[in-house]
Amino acid sequence: MTLIKSISGIRGTIGGQPGDTLNPLDIVKFTTAYAKFIRQHGHSDSHHIVVGRDARISGDMVRHVVCGTLMGMGYDVLDIGLATTPTTELAVRMSEAAGGIIITASHNPRQWNALKLLNHEGEFLTKDDGNAVLDIAAKEAFDYADVDHLGSYRKDDSFNARHIDSVLALDLVDVEAIRNRHFRVVVDSINSVGGIILPQLLDRLGVSYTFLNGEANGDFAHNPEPLEKNLSGIMGEVAKGGYDLGVVVDPDVDRLAFIQEDGKMFGEEYTLVSVADYVLDHVKGSTVSNLSSTRALRDVTERHGCQYYAAAVGEVNVTTKMKAVGAVIGGEGNGGVIYPESHYGRDALVGIALFLSSLAQKGMKCSKLRKTFPNYFIAKNRIDLTPDTDMDAILAKVKERFGSMKDVQVTDIDGVKLDFPTKWVHLRKSNTEPIMRVYSEASTMEEADALGKQLMDVVAEMTK
Repeated sequence: MTLIKSISGIRGTIGGQPGDTLNPLDIVKFTTAYAKFIRQHGHSDSHHIVVGRDARISGDMVRHVVCGTLMGMGYDVLDIGLATTPTTELAVRMSEAAGGIIITASHNPRQWNALKLLNHEGEFLTKDDGNAVLDIAAKEAFDYADVDHLGSYRKDDSFNARHIDSVLALDLVDVEAIRNRHFRVVVDSINSVGGIILPQLLDRLGVSYTFLNGEANGDFAHNPEPLEKNLSGIMGEVAKGGYDLGVVVDPDVDRLAFIQEDGKMFGEEYTLVSVADYVLDHVKGSTVSNLSSTRALRDVTERHGCQYYAAAVGEVNVTTKMKAVGAVIGGEGNGGVIYPESHYGRDALVGIALFLSSLAQKGMKCSKLRKTFPNYFIAKNRIDLTPDTDMDAILAKVKERFGSMKDVQVTDIDGVKLDFPTKWVHLRKSNTEPIMRVYSEASTMEEADALGKQLMDVVAEMTK
């Protein structure tokens, strides 16, 4: 598998030949390039860098290589151990570090791992900064520290508790209301760090819980992407009765999905919609999501008399847009909630606390809350391609074919999105895999899926 170098970091499968996979030699190269970038272009006088990781089987190996390389570059390492992506982001800010590296491949299968690179604000590097790191790596003009200037190493496992403290301190997290509801939930933490931190959060909130796949051993019990087709276990458990909802996170706990008390999906897309509705009940302001997210966020935002904005896919693109328009809430339709009052990063802990606050204050069941939002259905498909496929050429042909059609609005800031009066379809290259994602939305799942399949057929024709 070819290494994937993108706005989402350096990602690949473990093992294999240098240059083709995420192996020790390439981990050293890209970690060194990042350290050199931070030294040359960083905005902090700090000499330490935070390292956190999810529970992937390869995580400990990667951690040793990353930490040793950073020390070899003269940086002091603050290793926070097994930690979520948002915990690591917050740790950079709380410790006033020069940057941070998160060792996680997010929702990718167990054989994958990745280096997610943070700036001194605990936010992902911009596209330009990421390209600068890649340029440094390509040149391999490295200069390591001599023996008198090697960095130090220190472990600190306090940041899970500090993360939880920061969540509970948010003004819109109604701890008392949550405790008074005596919620009972079931959680699927997919054998990763959610199984470590979420029990601590739920204990503090007075929520009783049952965990599925709670052991943080990295041996994922099912495909870790939190989509309905992968969640039959928790959906079946909730359907047995006795639970108020189900909670699903991905391996690094930045994505969040809910299961209704009847065992049905609340809808991954509606995680952000529901949290945004709750925030806008209390604070008026704009919202942001990416081009592949449901129209429901736009509708709910406008219902509150506020302005909605769309950004290109990718957390850094969404946060950049949020800052530009002063958004009070934003995120991505894949279950990512970004709440600036906490930090500019997707954070499932924040999403859980705000969602439970909404349910508690409104006195609603999950299924009833879902019915208060506009009803759209998104079909999420993908086209598997080879690494050498010219996807940009395919997207250009799609734009050309549909751009002159009546009642079609074309947006090309990130792939190609075709907006029809009552539905849309978005084709874009994945940031992390050699695939083309095809997301489509309409008033029924059948119509959404048919639209997506239509465009998939078009792409298939173009690749013959």
